[in-house]
Amino acid sequence: MDVLYFFICFVASILVTPVIKKLAIKWNVTDKPNDRKVHSKAMPYLGGVAIYISFMIGLILSHEDSPYLWPIIVGGGIIIITGILDDIYDLAPRYKFMGQLLAAVVALIGGFDLEFINLPFGGQMEFGYFSIPLTIIWIVGITNAFNFIDGLDGLAAGVSSIALITLSIMSFMQGDFFVLTIALVLLGSTLGFLPYNFYPAKIFMGDSGALFLGYMIGALSLLGFKNVTFLSFVIPIIILGVPISDTFFAMMRRFMQRKPLSSADKLHLHHRLLSSGFSHRQTVLLIYGISTMFSLAAIIFSMATIWGSLLIIALLLLLIELFAELIGLAGKDYKPILKIMRPRTNSSRYDE
Repeated sequence: MDVLYFFICFVASILVTPVIKKLAIKWNVTDKPNDRKVHSKAMPYLGGVAIYISFMIGLILSHEDSPYLWPIIVGGGIIIITGILDDIYDLAPRYKFMGQLLAAVVALIGGFDLEFINLPFGGQMEFGYFSIPLTIIWIVGITNAFNFIDGLDGLAAGVSSIALITLSIMSFMQGDFFVLTIALVLLGSTLGFLPYNFYPAKIFMGDSGALFLGYMIGALSLLGFKNVTFLSFVIPIIILGVPISDTFFAMMRRFMQRKPLSSADKLHLHHRLLSSGFSHRQTVLLIYGISTMFSLAAIIFSMATIWGSLLIIALLLLLIELFAELIGLAGKDYKPILKIMRPRTNSSRYDE
């Protein structure tokens, strides 16, 4: 039945998205171009509302009965409202953070917390009261990570879909059918929106979509691997390797430049690839490939022995180091390096 809900949400999203697009244009809820953005004309926002409506349709039809259901509904509702208000009124960062914090607290109260982990060579690490800040930091961090990567047509929706596919596979392997159902419902809603959002986009998901997807994936990944071994706890981090690493480097970059962590710049991974000569479409597809690689590593990681898992961690750390060298923590120009990777193309810088 889970596959049926996936297709229902997929079709619902395809049908609902054009309606939301017309409403966004009618209400003038659009994203205006500026020197930090790569689009050259005003684009309708609120695509996240279409994802949310489709998701709720699937959730209602699934008749899920779980104590974890109400935090998803309430917390997701808080996040989508925060995102809609930001899309319409361009909220100050502190108000967006308050909405994210409130939603994270709802998830925490609802049982989305990390109480302890079993260490790989015996013993147990109990977090006690530290589980509260760890849970909040994780959910708020992942929520913002997906918001940060929502800078190109189809990028956040595609990376979210890859993460949700991986979560679905992992939850099926573990027999966690609640997480499987929620992940598939959300995946169908996101994939149904993607054809309208992939380059050249007809509608943007806006903060309503990026925050909602980030919150849901952060909560689901925590729920799917709570109270597990230390090595299994690394799995959601690997799955979300692209948004987490991009967010980490953005925070380090702003810290080194003594700028507010909420400040915007054009030094994210997708910006660096664009400035290095990749077209808009090539950049998105390249990041899809990197996300898929991380996801495959997470699946292999879950089936490996302890020493095999440690080897995978070492290889991923090396990959992240190379990633950092390519994009540069302080915004250095690595164009000569990336030029070797870039295929010959006659398209313009932003493929527009």
